[in-house]
Amino acid sequence: MATSSRRRYTNEQWADIINAAMLRLPSENAASYPTPNAIPAAVAPYIDHTLLKLDATESQIDQLCAEAKRWNLKAVCIRASHVPRAAQTLHDNTPSILVASVVGFHEGTQSTAEKVAEATFAVRHGATELDMVINAVSLRAKNYVAVYDDILAVREVAGAPHQQQQQMTTLKCILETTALTREQVVAASLIAIEAGADYLKTSTGFVQGSRARVEDVRLLRWLADGRVGLGDGDGGDEGRRRVKVKASGGIRTVRDLMNMIEAGADRIGTSNGVGIMREVGGEVV
Repeated sequence: MATSSRRRYTNEQWADIINAAMLRLPSENAASYPTPNAIPAAVAPYIDHTLLKLDATESQIDQLCAEAKRWNLKAVCIRASHVPRAAQTLHDNTPSILVASVVGFHEGTQSTAEKVAEATFAVRHGATELDMVINAVSLRAKNYVAVYDDILAVREVAGAPHQQQQQMTTLKCILETTALTREQVVAASLIAIEAGADYLKTSTGFVQGSRARVEDVRLLRWLADGRVGLGDGDGGDEGRRRVKVKASGGIRTVRDLMNMIEAGADRIGTSNGVGIMREVGGEVV
């Protein structure tokens, strides 16, 4: 993800790109995507088991990790301050379970320097994924360059090889789609993709009304698939990097999860991962 190979656009150029994308948008993305079988082994790889409360205790983080191991979930998603403990617990015993740290949570208005410091701490202490909140204030002001630079700075941290596994750290950009207009969602998505995001993520789940909606997931998937022609690589579809979609916020049941996957989500963020796994396993919840 070297910055030297990335194109640089002015705010005016970004505005033209976004306007052109809006003209190409369908009224809705009617595509349906395959859903997994409703069995624990098939559902577990979609779930980021999440605990983001400010007052989360060490024992709660230990429990979160134990639950992720018990159900073989994809990842735990936590605040940066808890990464060292979770990473030690999981990497020593269950290295297949990823550790995701939020960055700039939940407002996204922290300075870029603060986000970089938080991301750097998380990566150095074992985070394999970063879930970064974009700066929606800059986005609404149409300061697209500032939004891009903010994401790119964290992308550069995420691009550093992980100290244990020597791999790129995955970057997910949280857009808070329910708080944005359709045009702003398009703008944020295109900018995030161009800055090197691996995932477009719907929501923090912390703002009033913040939740994943099927229509938003469909839109993000349409954009992530490169339908507007903006992406890195000049080799057409074969040269375009695969960007994925994470749905989060208000996903509490197996039906919620399946609806999001059918709409195009590749990953599901939920604080009710255990409840979903018990439901899909036929247990009384």
